[in-house]
Amino acid sequence: MAPAIPSNWTLCASSFNWAPEITAARRTAQDIVTGIADSVTKTIELEPGLLWRSFPAPEDAEVDELRHSLAAKGGRVSIVGASLDDFTSPTERRSLQERLDFLIPQLHAARRVEASGVRLPIGQAGTELLRLVQPLLHELDLVLYEEIQGQQTSRNPAVAPALDAIAELADDHVRLLVDISMLMPALPVSYLEELRRGGVPAGLLLRLEHDWRDPATLDAVTALLRSGRVPPRVHTLFMNLLIRFGRSDAADLQGILPLVGAFHLKFWDLDDDGGRVSQPLRDLGSLLGRNGFTGTLTSEWGGHEWLQDDPTEMTCRHLALAETCLAGSAPAGRAAV
Repeated sequence: MAPAIPSNWTLCASSFNWAPEITAARRTAQDIVTGIADSVTKTIELEPGLLWRSFPAPEDAEVDELRHSLAAKGGRVSIVGASLDDFTSPTERRSLQERLDFLIPQLHAARRVEASGVRLPIGQAGTELLRLVQPLLHELDLVLYEEIQGQQTSRNPAVAPALDAIAELADDHVRLLVDISMLMPALPVSYLEELRRGGVPAGLLLRLEHDWRDPATLDAVTALLRSGRVPPRVHTLFMNLLIRFGRSDAADLQGILPLVGAFHLKFWDLDDDGGRVSQPLRDLGSLLGRNGFTGTLTSEWGGHEWLQDDPTEMTCRHLALAETCLAGSAPAGRAAV
């Protein structure tokens, strides 16, 4: 019998994987999300800004319709991506109470759709808002996850205070979510090809391909950006090198792991040359298995920014790969579904 992931790990898929299909609107967003439960996985992480027209104050009827549609297929929601719009205009920042009021309807919608938690970027809420929202999180039995990803690390001056705040709260309703875009031994093959077609200088491409984790490579990326010589066609894509693609190892997560309740298994393509897709998954499985992790692990595809592949096929293949890699590195068990 093939090994399975532990029973207290739940593999999920993010509706974000289907973002191009949702925005194309050839089918309703609800039909697309329901289709995920029907043909990919029963547990789904929602991006409500793509799904509910009434977001960020979702109407009960819209939330109920999705909940009933998912339930009919045996589906359920894990985490709902929340939004915290801190400004009412380019210069006017919301007060603490206004920020809380902006978030509260989203928490109620998450509870109504029977999610287990909501997600915000690391540090955006801040300690004061976290303390204000704690009683409601307990009342609704929701976990607020703060997400760390890409170039962010526990040593980052903008991240460390937020990690300290979560640790000081010592509350299971406020946890950390780690996106494994932090753990990239090499850049995606398809991404490098896109930069090559876009006209990025050959010398930098060689460094990106062979020396991604060398700090000098990031210096070269920054130098090209500052010179103004990044080809306009790939300028937005180029910024991933500074923001969305990380250079950490799974072992670097050891110190923050007690705060972590969920992972995004970010992938960009499925070209596993040199283990660039599978190795982070294997390393993560070993780390989590040794430390008794419980929580969700969600397939999240970011490569649709430059690829036109079918999201259902990509996600199914990625989930199969993830389960194999994680199970092969973790204690024997049975996967939650």
